[in-house]
Amino acid sequence: MSTGEDGGYGGDGHRGPGTGQTRTRLPESEGDLYGSARRPRSGLSSRNLVTIVGVIVLLLAAIAFANRGGSGNNESPAAGAPEDADAAAARPTAPTGTKPVSGRSLGIAAGFAQTKQGAESAAANYAVALTSDGMYQAAARQKIVSAVYAPSVAAVRKNDLDKVYSDPAFLGRIGLKPDGTPPKGMTFVSRANPVGTKTEAFKDGTAKVSVWYSALFGLAGTESKNPVAESWYTNTFDLKWIDGDWKVTDFTQKEGPAPVGRDQQAASAEDMTKAVQGFGGFTYAR
Repeated sequence: MSTGEDGGYGGDGHRGPGTGQTRTRLPESEGDLYGSARRPRSGLSSRNLVTIVGVIVLLLAAIAFANRGGSGNNESPAAGAPEDADAAAARPTAPTGTKPVSGRSLGIAAGFAQTKQGAESAAANYAVALTSDGMYQAAARQKIVSAVYAPSVAAVRKNDLDKVYSDPAFLGRIGLKPDGTPPKGMTFVSRANPVGTKTEAFKDGTAKVSVWYSALFGLAGTESKNPVAESWYTNTFDLKWIDGDWKVTDFTQKEGPAPVGRDQQAASAEDMTKAVQGFGGFTYAR
């Protein structure tokens, strides 16, 4: 995610390098796209919809940029990187008999197996942690970075992320107070929900793993100007086996693939708040 020259985000129409707005083609007539026309949604103007989508896309892109450092925008395995012969084949999670993790580090799952499934499990967990609302609180953010990143890059990432998440202008644009907390009566939501993982490369204590996930982001509450909305992303993590565990050395992000949305009635602010507070979300995947 790019903070731009002023450290801000797309509230002013600016976007980070390599970050594009997601475009979804909607059915235009009967018989178009599975033979059903799309009914207009009620209660949400096109202007508000554009604002919501823009905030989410630019926020998550900014997180990716801040964590990316100087690696560039390449979202695919580097030229010459070892490719697994089965990388292109989708493989759903299956029991292996291997214990997934051996403990926790600062509240995040740790002790992953030195296998492809262990690397995928680590990447999925790290995607959840790096997209969580804890990233907006200084103390929690420091713990997440220390638990997720390799020691050799953690200090630099902490500085990058502090610049992003302590910027009052940025926080104000997404509806948070300068300390990263939501206004009274609001519930802040920032969650990644992994859908699948894929090992792109695996060799000599290193791994490259892609995580496809949906993300919920916004403020739940009756007075919210940025209601909770959904978007889709794929993060590709470079992992290294360090001191008995997988750690992140770098990652990139791209939008999608995003499914076609159903014509479901949006939840009320009250129902969304109850759902967010009643369903705790996952802190461990696979």
